Amino acid sequence: MGFMDRHDPKQAVILAGGKGSRLFPITKDIPKPMIEFHGKPFISYLLQMLKENDVKSVLMLLGYLPEKIMDYCGNGSRWGLEIKYSIGGIDDDTGTRVLNAAQEIDDKFLLMYCDNYWPMDLRKMNSHFEANSCDAMVTVYANDDKYTKDNMIVDDQGYVKTYDKERKASGLKGVDIGFLIMKKKCLSLLPKGNIHFERELYPKLALEHKLLAYNTRHRYYSVSSHERLALTNEFLSFKKNIILDRDGVINKKAEKARYVCKWDDWKWLPGAVEAISLLKSNGYTVIIVSNQAGIARGAMTEKDLHDIHGNMVSELQKEGGGIDRIYYCPHGWNDGCECRKPKPGMLFQAQRDFHIDLSKTYFIGDDERDVQAGEAAGCRTLLVDSNNSLLDLVKKVILKK
Repeated sequence: MGFMDRHDPKQAVILAGGKGSRLFPITKDIPKPMIEFHGKPFISYLLQMLKENDVKSVLMLLGYLPEKIMDYCGNGSRWGLEIKYSIGGIDDDTGTRVLNAAQEIDDKFLLMYCDNYWPMDLRKMNSHFEANSCDAMVTVYANDDKYTKDNMIVDDQGYVKTYDKERKASGLKGVDIGFLIMKKKCLSLLPKGNIHFERELYPKLALEHKLLAYNTRHRYYSVSSHERLALTNEFLSFKKNIILDRDGVINKKAEKARYVCKWDDWKWLPGAVEAISLLKSNGYTVIIVSNQAGIARGAMTEKDLHDIHGNMVSELQKEGGGIDRIYYCPHGWNDGCECRKPKPGMLFQAQRDFHIDLSKTYFIGDDERDVQAGEAAGCRTLLVDSNNSLLDLVKKVILKK
């Protein structure tokens, strides 16, 4: 066990005391983390994720209808966790709830909101925390898709420069989604009274250059409002998805500096058609992400590419296969786009379009760029090589499910 591993936070503190007013009448009789998806309350998904990240104990800060959460969660044994509770007043603000529970909080802890789910990799987060000079690190969703309203500015060094709860300041880019690693000593910066945690604490830490940002482009899902519930329900279904590179995985690569420019150039790799048919017969959504710099270099047109893909899909369908979506990057090596692998832009686009949990999704490629893109997106990445065809890897993936 390495140095970083020994310092992973083992305690999660969950703010779960709010009334959930925006969700009335649903929250008239239950608190919002008890809203069910696929037969389980939202809080259950959070607790399972904490267990998977080797968290040992959970401190829930309750206020509104606390018995509903306590009756369901109990002592946490069903998740292999130890759960304790701090119960405050219904109208206590978030900072007050944290301060009232300070004696039960570890010297270093993870703070979460009860209404946000994001596929956290706590070990990776903590490594970033430990590698930088900071007292706290908040997860910041890039919000490039304008999923919500921005409330932060992150500087060029990766630290939070501005936090604006009212979301009115100019230049805001990115939004705080919780999943905050923090040293307990930061709580001494909170004043007395009924106070809001982020409004009081974040500007003070930012001023001291002590609030690090952990940036993510993976969309988070929530139970904060009625309009989010359908998306969250789809995401938490955890459907079976797989993402494939194309050249070198499905079809034979062209020679170096050349491209598959027309259907006559296409050569299926052995077992590829069978592999995709096997995925579809086992209920997988199959997505392709492919660099196609031949377009930028004038070797082919986008129409040529669409013709190739039309023939590819047609042949797959004859064998019981199929492709649900194809993403391609038409840009050149030096165009500075966000989609060309090793950048993970196409993977994140697929995530948003299909509401995929990339941490539970396999990405199969064939070279180092695919590895880098997959790791940046948080996928489970596998490589086709001389010892492992796509069919070999697909069989392994299916058997693991």
